[in-house]
Amino acid sequence: MKNAPPAKTNAARLLDSLGIPHELRPYDVDPDDLTTISVARKIGMPPEQVFKTLLTHTNTGEHLFAIIPGDAELDLKKLAHAANAKKVELASLKEVEPLTGYIRGGVTVMGAKKPFPAYADETIELFDLISVSAGQRGLQLVLAPADYLRAANVTLADLTKADFTKGPA
Repeated sequence: MKNAPPAKTNAARLLDSLGIPHELRPYDVDPDDLTTISVARKIGMPPEQVFKTLLTHTNTGEHLFAIIPGDAELDLKKLAHAANAKKVELASLKEVEPLTGYIRGGVTVMGAKKPFPAYADETIELFDLISVSAGQRGLQLVLAPADYLRAANVTLADLTKADFTKGPA
């Protein structure tokens, strides 16, 4: 017997309404390992193509989304520069669900409770396909980066810390 298709999330419904092609890719959730590296392995994509969405806030209290590759670390100074803010910090875990409507491991820009400004690392454009959370743990959206950027109304910027372990680019 074939498995039923995954239920549509707000993010998937938004993509449908915009006529944007995408694939819903379910995976088994391990509550003790919500890392993007683990998700990438489970959905069969390289970690640098599986983007995680982080909620941050500026020194003035404005919230921002940062979308970065799963194998990278957010550079808060670079995000502050991109957002013309003095300082940016990660939002606390207890702030995430009330502000976005999503729980850790299921945060996405699309369909969030409030439309906070969103910034994606510029490497997102290097790939034919990327994956982002569909808005719930255990479900990813796979789509073209240009379609994601349009649907999520995202600004591109250099957002990640340099990784000197990989050698010169």
